[in-house]
Amino acid sequence: MVRRWYQRGMRPRMVKDQRYRSAYIFGAVCPARDTGAALNLLLEEVAAQLPPGTHAVMLIDNAGWHTSGDIRVAPNISLLNLPPYSPELNAIERVWQYLRDRYLSGRLFTGTRAIVDACCEAWNRLLEETGRIRSLTNLDWIERVKT
Repeated sequence: MVRRWYQRGMRPRMVKDQRYRSAYIFGAVCPARDTGAALNLLLEEVAAQLPPGTHAVMLIDNAGWHTSGDIRVAPNISLLNLPPYSPELNAIERVWQYLRDRYLSGRLFTGTRAIVDACCEAWNRLLEETGRIRSLTNLDWIERVKT
């Protein structure tokens, strides 16, 4: 669902595409460092971006591709499954909602390539916004777990 500010009592006009095409963005963020990575080879990219001597714990939901036995996890990363049906604990869900609200909703795309390009552009614009990742993903309970 997308929310828009508009004049009280009136509905804003918005484009709605009835066709069905989609693309997945695989992403991970670090609230403490205010940075993130997104691409198909996500775990390798995250492992490469970690400062030397750092070990990351990545919170993941129980989506099928997260629990597959085919996942190769770098030695400097551990995966921690969140409890089932708990999107409020998954900080990345706030990032996806922000990207949809700010950059991806209310648009018509010419095809799958245009969707992927728009997703890449949205992700890059998110990374350019200093402090945005931290503000979206720095949940109180994560801070308590770190200490």
